[in-house]
Amino acid sequence: MAVAIRLSRGGAKKRPYYRIIVADSRSARDGKYLEQIGTYNPMLPKDSGERVKLNEDRARHWLSVGAKPSDRVLRFLDAAGILERAPRNNPKKGEPGEAAKERAEEKAAKIAEAEEAKKAAEEEAKAAAEAPAEEAAAEEAPAEEAAAEDAPAEEAAAEEATEDKGE
Repeated sequence: MAVAIRLSRGGAKKRPYYRIIVADSRSARDGKYLEQIGTYNPMLPKDSGERVKLNEDRARHWLSVGAKPSDRVLRFLDAAGILERAPRNNPKKGEPGEAAKERAEEKAAKIAEAEEAKKAAEEEAKAAAEAPAEEAAAEEAPAEEAAAEDAPAEEAAAEEATEDKGE
């Protein structure tokens, strides 16, 4: 028979209370158990001494006969100094999933598009501010050019007129 030291849930809805029990590993979570060796109340503050109560002598006994603790119970046993818990390393734990990565890429693309649109709007505003000055200069320049073009024509007409009079 495989024996496990694990938690059995009790308490009301959204108010959990656990018993630390020794049970056959095949029995239901809240089902029949061999012995209760402690309690765990997660509603209490972490520094409270009442949060985890554990009968250390019985825990040592069950470990000596081959009981395997669950992950959470192993933490309690490690805190009590009964059994050493090996540290775990999961580098992918903090890494976002595929969907989250896609959302982040889409968000970054939208931000980049917004920045490009903002820059384009600023450039258009600058161009619009400079354009009236350029347009005014451009309007004056053709008028001067037209006057310059008209002046030789007027001079030529005046010369023709003087030639006609001289004949």
